[in-house]
Amino acid sequence: MDVKLEQVDIKVDHEVLQGTLLGPDTALPGILFVHGWGGSQQHDLRRAREAAALGCMCMTFDLRGHERFALMRETVTRQQNLEDLLAAYDRFVSLPDVDSRSIMLVGISYGGYLAALVSEMRPVRWLALRSPALYKDEDWDVPKFELRNRWDLPAYRSTVVTAEHNRALKACTRFQGDVLLVEAEHDEIVPHQVAENYRKAFTKAKSLTSRVIGGADHGLVRKEDQQAYTKMLIGWTTEMVIGERQTVARTRIAEKTAAGAIKG
Repeated sequence: MDVKLEQVDIKVDHEVLQGTLLGPDTALPGILFVHGWGGSQQHDLRRAREAAALGCMCMTFDLRGHERFALMRETVTRQQNLEDLLAAYDRFVSLPDVDSRSIMLVGISYGGYLAALVSEMRPVRWLALRSPALYKDEDWDVPKFELRNRWDLPAYRSTVVTAEHNRALKACTRFQGDVLLVEAEHDEIVPHQVAENYRKAFTKAKSLTSRVIGGADHGLVRKEDQQAYTKMLIGWTTEMVIGERQTVARTRIAEKTAAGAIKG
C-alpha cells in the first residue's frame, strides 16, 4: 500500500499558492475470500461488497469440488484445492488495480486451513480465519471427501496439536502480519481446541485479534450470527486497512518534511 504525495500550484489573482496533494496510490489493497468445504463464493459476496466499499479490491471464487465442478467432490484432493487457491491468488495480484504488497486472505473452515498454508507460500499482509479447520498431514493426496472415513477427525480436533506435527500450524508460526481469529461458541465441527492450536501457533504475528460469536454453530445458521461475523470482519478490516494508510501517510509526510519539501 502506498500514498501519493505531490506539490500543486493554486493560481489566484496574480499569485500562486502552494498546496500538497495527498491520496491513495492507484493500486488498492486486495482481499481474497476462500469458502469452506461444501460452500461457495456466494457465501462471501455480501462481505466482499462491504469490504469493497472501504476502498479494497475483492475477489471470490469456487474451489474445485464445488458449484460447476461439483462432480469432483468425491475425488478432489487437498493438493488440488491448494493449487486452486494459489492460482486464484496469482491471478488476483496480477490485476493492475491490486497492490500485491497489501493482500488479505479471508478463509472459512476448510478455506481457513488452505489460507494458512498459502500464507507461507505467497506474500500475505493480513489473515482472517473463521473456524479454521485442521487436518492431519498424512494422506495428503487422498481425496478430501475420504478423509472423514480414514480418520477420527472429531478426536483429532479435540487434542492439542503443535506446529511440529502439523503443516498448517507450522505455516502460522512463520506468519508476521496481522491476524483475526473468529470461532463459534457452539461449533460442532471445529471445536475450541482447534482455535487454541491456531492461536498458539501465531508466535510471530504482528497482532492477533480473537473473537467468539456467542451462541453460534459452525455454519452460522442464525441470521444474527452471520451479521455478527460480518460486523467483526468488516470492523477489523477497516482498522487494518485505514490504519495502514494512516501509517504510510504519516511516513510520507515525515519524509517530505525532513527533505524540506513540506514546511511544518
